[in-house]
Amino acid sequence: MRAAQYRGEHRITVDEVAATEPAAGQVQIAVAYTGICGTDLHVLHGSMDSRVTTPQSIGHEMSGTIAAVGEGVTGIAVGDQVTVMPLDACGSCPACEAGNGHVCQRLNFVGIDSPGSLQERWNVDASLIVPLPASLSLRHAALVEPLAVACHDVARGRVAAGEHVVVVGGGPIGQLIALVARATGAHVLVVEPNAERRALAERLGADTLDPIGADVPAIVDERTGGAGADVVFEVAGVAATALSSPHLARVRGRVVMVAIHAQPVPIDLHRVFWRELELIGARVYERADFERAVDLLASGQVPADELITRVVPLDDTQAAFEALAVGDAMKILVDVQGARA
Repeated sequence: MRAAQYRGEHRITVDEVAATEPAAGQVQIAVAYTGICGTDLHVLHGSMDSRVTTPQSIGHEMSGTIAAVGEGVTGIAVGDQVTVMPLDACGSCPACEAGNGHVCQRLNFVGIDSPGSLQERWNVDASLIVPLPASLSLRHAALVEPLAVACHDVARGRVAAGEHVVVVGGGPIGQLIALVARATGAHVLVVEPNAERRALAERLGADTLDPIGADVPAIVDERTGGAGADVVFEVAGVAATALSSPHLARVRGRVVMVAIHAQPVPIDLHRVFWRELELIGARVYERADFERAVDLLASGQVPADELITRVVPLDDTQAAFEALAVGDAMKILVDVQGARA
C-alpha cells in the first residue's frame, strides 16, 4: 500500500509500505480522505519531533470504510462508513478515572503519538470508531473531527440561544465555532483581519469585523447595549488577542481559550478579576462532540463545500502542507485512494 510519511526536516514522502492485518480488537480502514490541520503543520515544522517517530504517517481528520475486522470486534462490519476519534486514553490516570479521558494524562493522540491516516490502509482500535450515516458523503465526513473541536469549544463556553458570541480569529476552527454557535441560536461576530476569511464568515451567516484600526471593545459594547459579549472565543493564537479578549466580555462573561499558544503569553487578569470573568480552557473533544458534529454535517447545517478549498491526490501531500502553511487555503483534503501519479 502507499502512505505519505513524515520524515523530519520539513519533509513528507509518499512510499510503498507493507500493509498488516488488524490485530485482535482492531479494524482496518480504507482511508478515503484525510484533512490537514494546524497541528499537522506543527508536526511538519518539527515542533512535535519528541512525539513523532519517523518515518510515520500522520493525519487524524479523516473518513473511510471498514476494510477488515480483527478478532473479537463486534458491531462493526466490512463496508461500514466511519471516522475515528483519535484519542487513545489510558483509562487509569486521575483524569480518566474522573471521566475526563479526552484529556488523559498519558494520552496517545493517534496521528501524532502513533501512526495516522495518511495511508491507504489504517489499523486502529475498534473503540475509536465513530459510525457515519450512509447519507453523509465521505468527502464531507472528513470534516467531522475539526467540527467536533468546535462543538466541544461551544459546549465548554455554555453558549445558549440569544447570547452574543465573539470569535477572535477566522481560520478553520474559528469558522466552525461560528457555525456551531449560530446553530445553537447565538448572535455571532467574527473578528478577523483577512478579507477573504471575513467574506467566508459572512457567507456562512456571521457578522464580521476587521480589527485593523478599529476599537473592537467599543464596537462589541455597541452591539450588546453596553454589556459586552456573553462568550468570547480566542482562536487567533497570538499574544495580542489573548491579552485583549477579556476586554470583549460582559460582567461574568466567559472567555474560552481555544488556540494553542506554544509559549506563555500575557493576559489581563485584572479584567478577569474586575468583571468576574470565567477563563475556560478547551482541548480536543469528547464522544458527544463527535456525534453532534456528525449530525450537523448530515443535516446540512454545516455547508461543508464552503469550507473545503480543494482535494488533492496523495502524491501532492507535501505541496498541500506548504499551501496551508502560507495561508493559501481554508481546508485541503488528501484523496488517499486517488489515482496514482
